[in-house]
Amino acid sequence: MRKAQKEQAEEFIKLLGQAHDEIRKAIAGKNITAAADLLVQCQEGAVELGNLIEQVEGDTAPAIPLLEQYCERVYQVHQEMTEQGIDADKAHKKLRKSLLPAENSIRNDIKVRREAVFLPYKASMWDSLESVWRAAEEDPDCDAYVIPIPYYDRKPDGTFGQMHYEGEQYPSYVPVTAYETFDFGAHHPDMIFIHNPYDNCNLVTSIHPFFYSEKLKKVTDRLIYIPYFVLDERDLADDADIEGMKHYCLTPAVFHADKVVVQSENMRKVYIKVLTEAFGEESRRGWEEKILGLGSPKIDKAVNTRKEDLDIPDEWLEIIQKPDGTWKKIIFYNTSIGSLLTSKEKMLEKMGRVFRAFRENQKEIALLWRPHPLIQATIQSMLPQLWTEYEKMVIRYREEGWGIYDDSADMDRAVALSDAYYGDGSSVARIYKVTGKPVMLQNVEV
Repeated sequence: MRKAQKEQAEEFIKLLGQAHDEIRKAIAGKNITAAADLLVQCQEGAVELGNLIEQVEGDTAPAIPLLEQYCERVYQVHQEMTEQGIDADKAHKKLRKSLLPAENSIRNDIKVRREAVFLPYKASMWDSLESVWRAAEEDPDCDAYVIPIPYYDRKPDGTFGQMHYEGEQYPSYVPVTAYETFDFGAHHPDMIFIHNPYDNCNLVTSIHPFFYSEKLKKVTDRLIYIPYFVLDERDLADDADIEGMKHYCLTPAVFHADKVVVQSENMRKVYIKVLTEAFGEESRRGWEEKILGLGSPKIDKAVNTRKEDLDIPDEWLEIIQKPDGTWKKIIFYNTSIGSLLTSKEKMLEKMGRVFRAFRENQKEIALLWRPHPLIQATIQSMLPQLWTEYEKMVIRYREEGWGIYDDSADMDRAVALSDAYYGDGSSVARIYKVTGKPVMLQNVEV
């Protein structure tokens, strides 16, 4: 039974107890009609309470026969009162004594089940929530729901473009609930977990407005935001370093969430510093209570994904394996949104040089290119003039077939499969470092 439902059941019991007090007063005042009406209401209330418990706990719940016995006692008191009369205190004692077993059963036998809802939007970012979901899924007293939500590309003028829904791209072991079928108002989950911080403030995409953090806060007891990214640790004494964090800290989800879980205790202090400077020293205590430096589920996922457990596509194996059956070295090549936005055509030229170098060494090295999942939407929204050339590059790379193109939702597969990282300094590079494998960052000027 959910917490709210148990509270409702306990409120029923409380109301019945209050009715008993009024019945005693009515009998003592010789107002038998009023007492009889109240006894009828007690029976009806007990029946309604029994129906509530049966719907949630099933017809074997111990409280149900106890409520039936209570209803029988109410009937007996009603008959005794109307036929030969009954002492007010005696009637009150009988009713109270009969209700007490049902009250104790509701309090002790009915266990509260929590409900945790996870609202990812990009399947490739699911790893930012997965370890928390696993803990909720394994908790016998918790019902966990994974509900992928739709999102929109933004057109250059900021209006919504194409809608995307990636519910079919999640791992087979993750049970997915369709967002259209889940009644948030009726469920009112104990916890909702989100990883998108921007609401309407993202220039490239927007989740469906129904799922903006300000609205979700109204349909849950606790809204919890966990960033989908991992950042370089910051120096609290470096003002320029802290200035660069404002984009991440001053977002709608941080404002509206009840709790914000960040990657480290140092990052927690950074968030608190930025938010306190923005909202005043008197706000510090609130941020200290809200921001938690408990670590990143993305790192949990990267560390715990094992190479031997991977499902590797046959077309990838054709590129990875040498003629003698041994494997080439696999390089994870990551291209980020930031580099394209900053370097534009220079970045495309750099990528072309990288592809030529790896193509020339394809007998010994397999390149696994994994562009940021929002690169296409970003280019079309913010750099539409680059889209034609970028699209040609993708088509040419895929058609030549000497390297792997990974646009799947599973970033951790690429991390576990590869022997080293090359590419932009991004959240992926920071996650890759924790594996202990080599990381080299590309320079667009070289």
